[in-house]
Amino acid sequence: MRRGDWARHPLITTGSPVIAAKQLEAIGMARSTISRRCEPGGAWRMLLPGVVLLRNGEPADEQKIQAALLHAGEDSILTGVRALERYGLRNLPDAEEVHVLVPAERSVADSGFAHIERSRRLPRARVRSGIPTAPVPRAVIDAARRTLDRDGVTAMMAESVQRGFCLPRALADELDEVRRGSSLRSALVPILGGARSVAEADAWNLWQRSDLPECRWNVKIFDANGNYIAQPDGWCDELAFAWEIDSLGYHAGDDGFRDTLARNARYAAAGIVVLQTLPSRLRSEPGQVVAELRAALDSARLRPRPDVRLR
Repeated sequence: MRRGDWARHPLITTGSPVIAAKQLEAIGMARSTISRRCEPGGAWRMLLPGVVLLRNGEPADEQKIQAALLHAGEDSILTGVRALERYGLRNLPDAEEVHVLVPAERSVADSGFAHIERSRRLPRARVRSGIPTAPVPRAVIDAARRTLDRDGVTAMMAESVQRGFCLPRALADELDEVRRGSSLRSALVPILGGARSVAEADAWNLWQRSDLPECRWNVKIFDANGNYIAQPDGWCDELAFAWEIDSLGYHAGDDGFRDTLARNARYAAAGIVVLQTLPSRLRSEPGQVVAELRAALDSARLRPRPDVRLR
């Protein structure tokens, strides 16, 4: 077919700039023409084997995703960090690769930025902006398996739960399907216990290592009349004691500072003993933090427990 014919085809003029080479051949382009246009300095670019970008230059992230799915073939599903980005999660590790799941019997290999994983346990895909995407629990665990940064794993798990994308149990169920997941389980345990950030996970672990009374995490506290007081990071209901892990970054701003003062005023009015701790001290000064917790708990024991309750 002459250039004038295929150049006017809708696949070229109005379709996606990422296209399979076999689609170009189907509209009459010779394989040699495709190869020539994808040579260095040519008008097009071969992104992956058999996948063409109908322009030169670096592909955008969305074009990489489209290319990886075309390379992987029918019924492939986007997972990992790129999938979580489509749901709007923000606390994600850096990832250059596009992680794609394919049926176990599929014979396709990694290439370039495309990481292809054969799976006998393909999830039901959710379509996000036209892309078949793994559900959040599966995408989180798939991303976590390829992340070396422990804090990055915790942050990703915590955000997925904190923002209501999934329940902690869904992450645990997904992790149960992974054969090599001991390090991931240790990151998930604080999340199952109620922690909703890396700092809260550090606090949860520190509390568990100490012989302190039972503590609940991220529960809402109300006064005797049902008025909301606060949702402390840690709450010892036996002594009506609140532990807040207060970062400078959030609480130093005008709004954050104002909210913190208002919260502390409600604690004081309700008779609740509260201790505020900087997140960095949970790792740099754990012994001193535990000593401060003990002192604050002892102080709480000295006064009658105020009439406050969980709901």
